[in-house]
Amino acid sequence: MPLFKKKKDKKDKKDKKDHKDDKDKAKTTSSTPSTATTVPPTQACPPGVDPTVWQWFCAVDADKSGKLTTREVQQALTNNDWSHFNGETCRRMVGMFDKDHSGTIDIHEFAALWHYIQQWRGVYQQYDRDHSGRIDASELHNAFSTMGYRLSPQFSQLVIARYDTQAKKSLKFDDFIQCCVLLKSLTDSFKQKDAGMTGNIDVSYEEFMAMVLLDLIV
Repeated sequence: MPLFKKKKDKKDKKDKKDHKDDKDKAKTTSSTPSTATTVPPTQACPPGVDPTVWQWFCAVDADKSGKLTTREVQQALTNNDWSHFNGETCRRMVGMFDKDHSGTIDIHEFAALWHYIQQWRGVYQQYDRDHSGRIDASELHNAFSTMGYRLSPQFSQLVIARYDTQAKKSLKFDDFIQCCVLLKSLTDSFKQKDAGMTGNIDVSYEEFMAMVLLDLIV
């Protein structure tokens, strides 16, 4: 008789253990988040648009309006360290590609912006000689020279001081884009006044302020 009782006790313990394991498994399964981070686009990719770009566009188009705000564009763009682009760089680029001046960009405008960024990324990586993911003053000066800007090393140091948002004496990718976009815009404004291509212009104080402010709010 004790033999059968011992066997029964073992069976009861095993049944309880199995039941506990099942409960633990169910608990673990229900608390584990889904591994999917993006929902596949519900609409077909427009003709001529890279499917990858379309997927990113749909992923950050939070209100499904078919248009991206500056904040939504910021969610789509990252630096080499996976930090998001700063808001000012995104605002400038949206302003550049917002052809209808709506304050937002559609998929075709976003695709053009995406292509523009990839071009700048190639330039950035070319001059990031030490592959640090950041560009210092010396590397920036070399980049400016290759782009055709005749500027002093001191100017590059000044740019670093102005656009280095993390006080590391170097620029992240989005900081680099921001300063290059402004530099090109100011240079274009200068050239409009420099008809003789002498490298010097004669402007009034108000003309100078208007030229700079217009470029700053692009």
